[in-house]
Amino acid sequence: MELKKLMRERRSVHQFENKPVPVELVTELLDTAVWVPNHRMTQPWRFVIIQGEGRHKLAEIVRKFREANEPDPQKAKEIGQKLYDKFMSVPMFIAVILKVNDNAAIAEEDYAAAACLIQNFSLLAWEQGIGMVWETYPLLKLEAFREAFGVQPDERIIGSLHTGYPGKIPAGQARVSASERLTVMA
Repeated sequence: MELKKLMRERRSVHQFENKPVPVELVTELLDTAVWVPNHRMTQPWRFVIIQGEGRHKLAEIVRKFREANEPDPQKAKEIGQKLYDKFMSVPMFIAVILKVNDNAAIAEEDYAAAACLIQNFSLLAWEQGIGMVWETYPLLKLEAFREAFGVQPDERIIGSLHTGYPGKIPAGQARVSASERLTVMA
């Protein structure tokens, strides 16, 4: 597919088919996605894939967290189950884990490079008929989530990429053209 068309047609997917995504294909896409601008070539990322039965652990963490933070016990169980089911409907989770650099300038550059990597992966996956959404929910900071993904003390999860074959593709949303927000100084 032509890159311009691919960029305009890619969507964040929230509903997936109940069909596994081959780990080998995801690995191949990630191997290509890492070719991003990375000032100082720190390459601070690593990835953890959770799929199949491994998803139960994540879904349980979400359920327990939600139930513990809802005062109404009946509502807590309903919301907890809804979130559990939502997590179980995602075929694959890919955690993008970043080594945290103590130098603020390098840490910012590293995050920017990792964001580019996620965008590359998103486009490469879309080209293969695979959808995803980059999630940054606060739960990623929970110790239980960090433990589930094997995150070390000097690392952070910058995104959970919910990945699978699209069950529903959302309509595109209009964008403000760059020309409307462009200033040229000569």
